Amino acid sequence: MIDDKETKKISKFLSYVLRHHPELIGIDLDDNGWTDISILIEKANDYGINFNREILDYVVATNNKKRFAFNETLDQIRASQGHSVSIELGYKSQKPPKELYHGTAVKNVAAIQDQGIQKQSRQHVHLSENFETAIQVGQRHGKPHVFTVLSEDMFNDNFEFYISENSVWLTDFVPSKYLKS
Repeated sequence: MIDDKETKKISKFLSYVLRHHPELIGIDLDDNGWTDISILIEKANDYGINFNREILDYVVATNNKKRFAFNETLDQIRASQGHSVSIELGYKSQKPPKELYHGTAVKNVAAIQDQGIQKQSRQHVHLSENFETAIQVGQRHGKPHVFTVLSEDMFNDNFEFYISENSVWLTDFVPSKYLKS
């Protein structure tokens, strides 16, 4: 098939295009973030990121974070979450576990304690059920720090939560009063 380096390159490219900049290669995302696979492959190859359907299937199947999803008829693809472009993922509000976790860098702790966790340029704040996953997320930004989010309390106070296809919990904002360091 392809090596790990090429798999990672294609995965990063897909994340960038499907989450943030579809216009880079001239594809359109529908209201729910889906795009036609054959057009994606054609436009990506024209752009210089070369892959075919077999390679795309492999990249999606082996992505350990399940960042991408195919529709039921397997002719469209989308990013599972993390979009900065406006789309409606169609998730239904769900009751979260009692606590969730948010990984960040130590340099962000004071601002988060003051202002809460904001979605920044994304559509949602991303939370994890798993402490270790939150550490890994935090490490991407520097020395990691993990906040415990009192998600059940938030839910009881009428905050909405969603769970993505790859098991990332999503919400619009986490006020600092619901955080434990």
